[in-house]
Amino acid sequence: MKAIAFNASPRKEGNTATLLHKALEGTADAGAQTALFHLYDYSFRGCTSCLSCKLLDGKSYGRCAARDALTPLLEQAAEADVLLLGSPIYLGTETGICRAFMERLIYPYHTYAMEPSTLFPHRMRTALFYTTGMPAKGHGEIGYDTLFKRGQHFMSRALFQF
Repeated sequence: MKAIAFNASPRKEGNTATLLHKALEGTADAGAQTALFHLYDYSFRGCTSCLSCKLLDGKSYGRCAARDALTPLLEQAAEADVLLLGSPIYLGTETGICRAFMERLIYPYHTYAMEPSTLFPHRMRTALFYTTGMPAKGHGEIGYDTLFKRGQHFMSRALFQF
């Protein structure tokens, strides 16, 4: 089994990274090979809406056509059994780099058909880790609950299993 984690915080030793490290320790204790990548170490951008991933019979159908520092990470993510993604919340949402990563990770596999809803080759376990500087009791008021549900919806519908 292979577990892979992506830290979308600029802090390599902050709260988000600590949560990801602890989760990877648990998967390692269960026998998994683990890897942690700090997304701020890589130069990439989000989806450019080229739609190459959507062209039936195209050479990039079902995978992102962009080639940059994120490409090998996306390939490793596709081969994993467990995917963990962590981000602090800035201004009510994931970090910009987290959002760019999610666009490139999820959109190529997402279909607009009801069934199947994904082109992803297998199901995997996944978890989203969000860190914030406010108490949980205020999350609903500021809309964090919606953010959490939206992330779960796209991860589970297009790619993974929560």
